[in-house]
Amino acid sequence: MKVIDSDLLSVQEARICAENASAAQKKMAEFSSARLDKIVEGIASDLEPHLKELAHLSHEETEYGNPQHKYLKNKFVCNELRRQLRTLRCLGVLNEDREKRTMDVGVPLGVVVGLCPPTNPVSTAIFKTLIAVKSGNAIVFSSPPLAKKTSFRVLDLIIESAEKHGLPQGAISYLNTISEAGTIELMRHKAVSVIVNTGVSELLDPALQSGKKVIYGGPGNGPVFIERTANIEKAVQDIIQSKTFDNGIVAAAEHSLVVEACISEEVKRELKKKGAFFLTAQQSEALGEKLFLRDGRQSDEMIGLSAARLAKRAGFHVPEDTTLLISEQKYVFHENPYAKEKLCPVLAYYVEEDWENACEKCIELLIGERQGHTLVIHSEDEEVIRQFILRKPVARVLVNTPAVFGGIGLTTNLFPSMTLGSGAVGCGITSDNVSPMHLVYIRKVGYGVRDVPGDLV
Repeated sequence: MKVIDSDLLSVQEARICAENASAAQKKMAEFSSARLDKIVEGIASDLEPHLKELAHLSHEETEYGNPQHKYLKNKFVCNELRRQLRTLRCLGVLNEDREKRTMDVGVPLGVVVGLCPPTNPVSTAIFKTLIAVKSGNAIVFSSPPLAKKTSFRVLDLIIESAEKHGLPQGAISYLNTISEAGTIELMRHKAVSVIVNTGVSELLDPALQSGKKVIYGGPGNGPVFIERTANIEKAVQDIIQSKTFDNGIVAAAEHSLVVEACISEEVKRELKKKGAFFLTAQQSEALGEKLFLRDGRQSDEMIGLSAARLAKRAGFHVPEDTTLLISEQKYVFHENPYAKEKLCPVLAYYVEEDWENACEKCIELLIGERQGHTLVIHSEDEEVIRQFILRKPVARVLVNTPAVFGGIGLTTNLFPSMTLGSGAVGCGITSDNVSPMHLVYIRKVGYGVRDVPGDLV
């Protein structure tokens, strides 16, 4: 009987993939920006007929979310991202100041490691591929074990298309044997320059210890605040559209709702009118016990389910057309499941006397899990909005827009991205919506324009 050590096999694959990627990237370095752009266009076009199939495959394999919504995310990446990339220049001479005689030159980082979450295995893989190719980098993926079949399918389609359009073999690859040991070996390999980790928190520490640059789009747990001057009907509609999209598995979604006391009853009425269900204390306790495991991790069995299915698994019944399950809370503390990120249509509901107290509550929620991802405020008071922008330990503040759609750049002018950096407050090197510009370094060029002063010679 032949015994195969999966860890050793994965480690060997990691070394081979990294070395092949490095060799392929050296060939890519000779490509013009126009040639790389054509490959990007070709990959996106070739994937379009498969986007619905991939969305359904992802849902079937993981049972997370809503296949139609997954299809919309896949389309967003292939269409909106591609449109933005057409007008973006990230290699060669980017800026030139003829008067000061300086230049900025964009240069690829080299080999990228891509880590994707099981909640968004297709759209994230496509996104990372397109920005890597656009910026002249090779990329090696370590896929999520829970979405292995889906990940391999989309990456096989990507590789076939990329090589058909002229990308060197090995420029896009993935580990066939997935193990933590192999992924760690890949991240530490001398050929690798940068790690783009989207929501794979269990691999964050090994990534940070690898000695490489780490771009981290971490868990969200973002609060949303409805201030007294807000358009309450629109704010509630935005929150429901966002938190129910793909059954709440997008990390950028709202996780806790904070409202001022003077408008709380009106907000509650609007939420109920739009299908939200406020839990009793007993129902809150029953659901909270099911949401997380004893070690603090969210239960896979509760991720991405509809509100009605969540309630059923917690042992109670709500109408089938329920949009959100809402638990009224007072305090933020580590053991409180409702103060954590909930990748399902569940919201915590906090009431505060004024915007100053609401501000403090939002800070508590943001630092509770040290993520600092995204905050949303609904308000027409520019001074209050400014105070929230200036005071929050957060990577991204969204104003009067749904968190999911504003965060990825659909309803805002932020860069269209499936990796939302959480920056220094949530680990990683950037708080931006990740783009090809994060996969290049800028070479500075300066011409001599004056002689050395005499007193220095």
